[in-house]
Amino acid sequence: MNVESLYQEIILDHYKNPRGKHPLAEAEGESYQVNPTCGDEVTVQVARDRDGHLHVGYEGQGCSISQASASVMAEMVEGMDVSTADAVRHAFVELMHSKGAVEPDEEVLGDGVAFVGVAKYPARIKCALLPWMALQDAQVKAGIGTEDQGEAR
Repeated sequence: MNVESLYQEIILDHYKNPRGKHPLAEAEGESYQVNPTCGDEVTVQVARDRDGHLHVGYEGQGCSISQASASVMAEMVEGMDVSTADAVRHAFVELMHSKGAVEPDEEVLGDGVAFVGVAKYPARIKCALLPWMALQDAQVKAGIGTEDQGEAR
């Protein structure tokens, strides 16, 4: 099995078996984002516990790329400290804007590395970034982290 096939399987698995797809009982921030080009939509909710760990839930609908990306995002950042979650989000955004030229760091991105091929297709980049931009916006609205508020494109 080649790497691209493995990455496609990871994306398909997250699409068919979403992680973190649920509303948060006590969300501190929420962001609804839609991609008007294709109709993908996602609502991301965030909260922070007493120890400063981030909790994420989402709901949405759309293509396999956007929904798998939301699942990967929720699984990856759930329970992280806020600064680490921000670093992961930043690394994913950087990967998506690399046009496939950046070698993703699996230590940082986990299953997010599966989206390296998506970065080669400009029409799909917005699909993959949609939940990550909603995460950033929800954090800003909640006053939780995100030193790089101007990063969304």
